[in-house]
Amino acid sequence: MDGGALHSIGELARRTGLTVKTVRFYSDRGIVAPARRSPAGHRLYGTDAVARLDLVRTLRDLGLDLPTIRKVLERELSLPEVAAAHAEALAVRIRVLRLRRAVLTAVAERGSTPEELDLMHRLATLSEDERRRLVGEFLAAVFGGRHGDAAGSPLAAAARSMTPELPDNPGTEQVRAWVELAELSQDPDFRARLRALTEDHVEESARLGGPVPRRGLVALVRDRVGPALAAAVDAASPSADPVVDGLTAHYADLLGHPDDAALRERLLARLERANDPRRERYGRLVAVVNGWPAPESLAPALDWTLTALRARRDEVTVT
Repeated sequence: MDGGALHSIGELARRTGLTVKTVRFYSDRGIVAPARRSPAGHRLYGTDAVARLDLVRTLRDLGLDLPTIRKVLERELSLPEVAAAHAEALAVRIRVLRLRRAVLTAVAERGSTPEELDLMHRLATLSEDERRRLVGEFLAAVFGGRHGDAAGSPLAAAARSMTPELPDNPGTEQVRAWVELAELSQDPDFRARLRALTEDHVEESARLGGPVPRRGLVALVRDRVGPALAAAVDAASPSADPVVDGLTAHYADLLGHPDDAALRERLLARLERANDPRRERYGRLVAVVNGWPAPESLAPALDWTLTALRARRDEVTVT
């Protein structure tokens, strides 16, 4: 670049890749000032104008407004300060766009009504405090306030496993999971089903005269039924008898009740409540929101056990 050369607007446009109209606009706004005018009155610019316009174009491409750019050029603001502030603003904008994309994607997939769209949008745009209140109210309804017990208690651990915590910069899948999870948490029937499971735990604890065992009944079913599932044992066949008898004997011992038809009906009802697909869906959604590994599905073990208990109930009825 020639050291003392002066350039017309047209030459400046060619050197910077901007249009003549754009260069004139920046000149009129005082972003780049002419060094002097030609005898004919045309504006002429120094070589520093090329570097100045290159910086302006870069900052505009990054989304900065002209007043801020002017302050950078005039050294009223440092470039690092502006970059940091703009990066933060972009982070907020990206989060908003992710929320909008997640809601629109969910609407497209689910064929939502305008009312459902409004609900999803409101759930997606809740503040952190609002999300905490929504989750806290749900957990209070499910656990009856007992989830605030000692940190090491089973109910407190269960509450932690059911607490979604949307990160500051969530991905689209996390936002979609949060919206579905928030909707599910407002389902009165789902709340009632989970509350019934909590009451089951509390009653079993009272019968034991101590805290609820950390290893719950559903986990026991999974562990005992797993080998039978792997071996493709028919739940209604005599081959399943040892597994069923072992489960009912354990439950009878837990409740201090004889292993009879009444106890098996009680166990059947208990496992039917636990086998609600919404419960498993909730756990999977929490895992997505929190970035946890997907939980193991307990449905196959519960389905097998329920089939086995029903088949034996029917046999007794027929007999």
